Amino acid sequence: MSRLPRAAIWCVLIMLMHIALAGGRVAVMLNAVELGISKFGVGLLIACFALLPMFVAVPAGRRIDSHGSYHAMWLAAFISASGTLLPWLWPNWFTLAFAAVSIGIGHMGFQIAVQGLLGQTDTATRLRNYSWLAMAMAVSGFSGPLIAGLSIDYIGHRWAFLMLGLCPAVALFSVLRQRVTLLESHKPQPLAEQTTRMVDLWHIKPLRYALISNLLLASAWDTHYFVVPLYGVQQGFSATTIGVILAIFSVATFVIRLLLPLIQGRVKPWTMIHFAMISASVYFLIYPWFSQVWVLMGLSFMLGLSLGSTQPSILSLLQQHAPAGRKGEVFGMRMALVNGSQVSMPLTFGALGTILGVMPLFWLSSVALAGGAWLTRHSGQHDQTTTVSETND
Repeated sequence: MSRLPRAAIWCVLIMLMHIALAGGRVAVMLNAVELGISKFGVGLLIACFALLPMFVAVPAGRRIDSHGSYHAMWLAAFISASGTLLPWLWPNWFTLAFAAVSIGIGHMGFQIAVQGLLGQTDTATRLRNYSWLAMAMAVSGFSGPLIAGLSIDYIGHRWAFLMLGLCPAVALFSVLRQRVTLLESHKPQPLAEQTTRMVDLWHIKPLRYALISNLLLASAWDTHYFVVPLYGVQQGFSATTIGVILAIFSVATFVIRLLLPLIQGRVKPWTMIHFAMISASVYFLIYPWFSQVWVLMGLSFMLGLSLGSTQPSILSLLQQHAPAGRKGEVFGMRMALVNGSQVSMPLTFGALGTILGVMPLFWLSSVALAGGAWLTRHSGQHDQTTTVSETND
């Protein structure tokens, strides 16, 4: 692995950590069902993956700014590996909850550290690095559940955690081998005088707009995975059909991320973000008007292309506009918002769906995305041109 470019190494390591997260959600859920835990209990277990990271992401980012990536990465990998392996040794409700919290915390800390490392370069290389990161996340998002499912079917629920736990364990070993490189990569920077509190970061307009756009796009991603199964059940689709529609979305995200290195040299970040929000808004608007499976598959693919195209652009904008010495904190804010969406969105949409039905949920997402595109419509003028000192309101 040492012969790979450093950016590629970091992407491989975050892929291993994300396999534990993506597969861990499946393993925890199915193991809980096997143990006879109630549906409410299963819901609480899944919420554990995002609930604590939502609160500690920003402090974790500050620690990374102060002390560098090495300590955060080995500690995050150790926490994730330990938590994942515990249900293999002793499967019950407590160890599943501990695994969920540990995997969520570990992935959060590791991802914030890696995002900072990949951004320590020029703009063009930064976009390329974040494209590699997006590709790695797409691969792990597919392979994690597959590893968990195959392990459960062929060697049992407990052993699935052993297979998943090997991934962060390998990441831990690799981080320890890269100790010197990681320690040398940390270059302490003084805090910008005009931004000493977290709320001050929100006052930097391009930074605020990038965070809002990321929240809306991440929420749209979660909405698709939450609402489409409900809509499919309402239409009388089989579980296999619903699964295929969701799988096609994942395939589209992989395809667009494979093409991103060719696209990013020709399209500015905010142009890509606005196109994604507007096109996704249109897809959500027309989605519930169709019941033909082949049409829904096509819409799911197009939606995957839109939502899967923006992560490198948003990460690059956050890196560009974050004040000196606070880039980890900014990435922590992003993680906190994403995790907050993952916790609150299913609860909110579940309540609204009970009252209003499924169709209005698509339209609420459409309106939110269109509103976000309108709010940030002038943000393109900040692409690679505006310094932090010039962007305070």
